[in-house]
Amino acid sequence: MQEEGRAIGGRATESMTGRLLVATPALKDPNFDRTVVLLVAHEAGGALGVVLNRATEVPVADVLGGWSDLARHPAVLFEGGPVQPDSAICLARMRHPIRRLKGFQTISGAVGTIDLSVDPEKLRDSIGSIRVFAGYSGWGAGQLEQEIEDGSWFVFDALPGDAFVDRPDDLWPMVLRRQGGMMAAVAHFPPDVALN
Repeated sequence: MQEEGRAIGGRATESMTGRLLVATPALKDPNFDRTVVLLVAHEAGGALGVVLNRATEVPVADVLGGWSDLARHPAVLFEGGPVQPDSAICLARMRHPIRRLKGFQTISGAVGTIDLSVDPEKLRDSIGSIRVFAGYSGWGAGQLEQEIEDGSWFVFDALPGDAFVDRPDDLWPMVLRRQGGMMAAVAHFPPDVALN
């Protein structure tokens, strides 16, 4: 759920929870080069998100066996970001977003986080798919806003299926192309060209 505007860094801003951060070609931090991040939380104290397009080769079944049947293809763990890589955040897409569901925290519409301590069998009829992220991406108060102002990130609205695409490696150009115009041209920017 979007929160009302608040003062961050001395200026009013709206919560970006549920929106996508798309790395610009100018962002050369290897942790975020050509990444798409879904913001799971954004408030005055900072922001938290997960990288949607960094699949690992570790099957969900190897780590969270009971949840593997709900995992969307590819059913592997994803690198959510450089912070606490030994922790897990699970995104889920509900089949019926108007229902309240124990252990489900809405991010936007039918997409939210799910508590992995809940018995997955009890959620099978309510959850359409999940994706599990090892670690997360985090920013302190005002840090993300400064990175956006410095040109490191584009901010776009997310579509419900963005976190669950079958080909996560294609997500960065796909999100840019659907913006149209000059933004679509950025999707074809060569990865090895340095920006001054």
